[in-house]
Parts: sequence; C-alpha cells; structure tokens
Amino acid sequence: MTLTEIMTDLSSLGDENIKRILLKHGVKEPLFGVKVEHLKTIQKRIKKDYTLANELYFTRNADAMYLAGLIADDEQMSKEELQAWVSIATSNNISEYTVPWVTAGSRYGFELGQEWIDAEEEYIAAAGWATLSGLVAIKEDSKLDQALLRHLLQRIEKTIHTSPNRVRHTMNGFIIATGSYVKELTQEAIDTALRIGSARVQENDTASKMPDAVAYIKKAIDKGQIGKKKKMLKC
Repeated sequence: MTLTEIMTDLSSLGDENIKRILLKHGVKEPLFGVKVEHLKTIQKRIKKDYTLANELYFTRNADAMYLAGLIADDEQMSKEELQAWVSIATSNNISEYTVPWVTAGSRYGFELGQEWIDAEEEYIAAAGWATLSGLVAIKEDSKLDQALLRHLLQRIEKTIHTSPNRVRHTMNGFIIATGSYVKELTQEAIDTALRIGSARVQENDTASKMPDAVAYIKKAIDKGQIGKKKKMLKC
C-alpha cells in the first residue's frame, strides 16, 4: 500500500464520535477519528514497513502516526529518527504509547528514555517515562540496571507532586511497571507508592486520581504475574 492509499482509507474510516472522544483525551488535530481496530486491520495487511512508517508519521495526522508505530521496524530506527518522532509527538496517545513502543524496541531505548525525562516539554518527558516503563516490561531482569531503576523510583518520589500533569501520569506508570515486572524491586515500588500517597492528574477538565499503583502491583502479585514479561508492547 502507498501513503496516498492509506491516507484515503483512513479518511473514509474516520468517525466524528471517535474523533470527539480522542480530542477529549489529549489527541491533537489533525485526525480523522479512526478506531484502533481499523488501524490494526491495515497493520495486518502491511505488517512491517520502515519507510512507510516514517512517511505516515510525518503526515502529523494522529491516526496515521499511531498506525506508523504499529508497522514500524523498531530495530531499524536511528537515534535521529526517534528524536524527530518525539519532537512532534504532542498527542497523548503518540507521546505515551506510539513513540515509547518504537523506542523501547529500538537500540536506543534506555539512552533516549533517560534523556527525554529531563526535557522541559511535558510531552517529551512523558514519552521518556513511558519508554522506560516499556523497557522494564519487555527486558529480562538480567538486562536491566537495577541501581538505575532504584534511582528513578527515588527521583519520582521526590518530584512527582511538582511535575507536570502527563509526567505525573507516566511516572506513576513507571512505578506500576517496575513493581509488576522486576521481582527484586516489587516491594520497593510498593513502598515508594505508599510514601508518595495520593496524586491527581487533570482529565477532561476535571481533577482525578491516578491509578492506584499499590493496588495494581498487588493485583499482579495475587495473580502470580510478578516478573512475567510482555512479549510485545504494541497494541
């Protein structure tokens, strides 16, 4: 399929109701409002296509950008390309899912994740924390720097309450991921979450509690899933 063919398909699949929902959840124009299930149907036809993924992404259309992440050949992505991707990832679904998925699957996940969490731009810092969360979910513990993960938990404890909205959200996700996927740090993640206490994020113009990290981790404990890694992040 060509870029033109795909963009024509996406336009025809757009749904105004879906678009309104996506806009309320931090997705930015331009977009058609395509259901993820339709994007996955297109993904199945294409599978992986490094060149097409980049073409789709740089249309800056949020539906096309999400599809780009699904078909990207992560291992082929250069550091410069990933930096370019994150620089325009202003929609929440792109900064917190698409870019982290592709970056975690690349050769530069830890390097860029650590770099991005220091960014002044909220969406880039959020992408950094989401990338690091993805890495602890898919990488074997033997390939993880547990001293670094402990340092990151300590950093979150000190800074989460003064961090921007989406950064708080993805920091909380990192606590959940670390506690759920890294056996040796499960209790430390729980203790960190307990010390942090309640934190709130802004959703749809109203303040709401973030997901309860302790409850999420304990649910994984009860199900016997602690330390069971994901085969893939993309969904």
